[in-house]
Amino acid sequence: MPASKLKQLLSQLESVLLGKPEQIKLAVACILAKGHLLIEDLPGMGKTSLSQALATSLGMSYQRIQFTSDMLPADILGVSIYQQEQQEFTFHPGPIFNQMLLADEINRASPKTQSALLEAMAERQITLDSTTHPLPKPFFVIATQNPIEQSGTFPLPESQLDRFMMRISIGYPNEQAELEMLKGLTSRNTAEPLAQCFTPNELISLQNQVQKVSASDAVLKYLIHLAQFSRQQADGNGLSPRASIALLDAAKAWAFIHHRNYVVPEDIQAVFHCVAEHRIRSNNQLQGQALSDHILASVNPIS
Repeated sequence: MPASKLKQLLSQLESVLLGKPEQIKLAVACILAKGHLLIEDLPGMGKTSLSQALATSLGMSYQRIQFTSDMLPADILGVSIYQQEQQEFTFHPGPIFNQMLLADEINRASPKTQSALLEAMAERQITLDSTTHPLPKPFFVIATQNPIEQSGTFPLPESQLDRFMMRISIGYPNEQAELEMLKGLTSRNTAEPLAQCFTPNELISLQNQVQKVSASDAVLKYLIHLAQFSRQQADGNGLSPRASIALLDAAKAWAFIHHRNYVVPEDIQAVFHCVAEHRIRSNNQLQGQALSDHILASVNPIS
């Protein structure tokens, strides 16, 4: 049953990343909603461990790319090489041709290299030398970035940020979780490998089920009012229509994880911060979580 296997998946991920059940649920919801995930945090917080555990648990082919300042788009996408014997170009696919790609420290690469991911994330394909190459299904990008104030980073442009359905931060573990980690009680320190909870085809089936989760007109109007209020607060740089769709898809996935086939306002509120905060630019004093809190507090659900 999907419900029991989902519970197994969440429990297994929580054994890897101790004390972070909310962040794990958000990451799983992002995958179920066919979105891409951006994790912004300091080094050593478990970003890579979470992505590896997700890939293993979902049976997805996985590749990690360490982004650097001298990286080129071809290092990600691949390259066409001329074969003298056949007198033709042969395409050699890059690491992006995996079901899950970890773009580690994405903001250490130049904007040109960052933008190489845009078509892949939006359309699940890449185009090189006028030839379109479809990417594997399912396809999911997890990108990690260091805080902007750290040295050697290039801020992600708005067009790139908007391709990520969610941005989350893992944060420091609580005292009990860090104690268990130091005692070696995480699954990373055991000899047993992580179990595969779903196959890629089963994941695609789950994603299709998530799309069928219903949302009433009242819930949709609540979502629209949140988007409209964000545009007023951000002087026109609020949530775009694409962001509204992402918010609805994420709320559907959150409802599905909690065993409901319909969206309630609490689902939208649960995912609002991680869907909205990296998209809104405001000229007033409120920024980030303070701004999203203000938007949620100012817009009442429609009964």
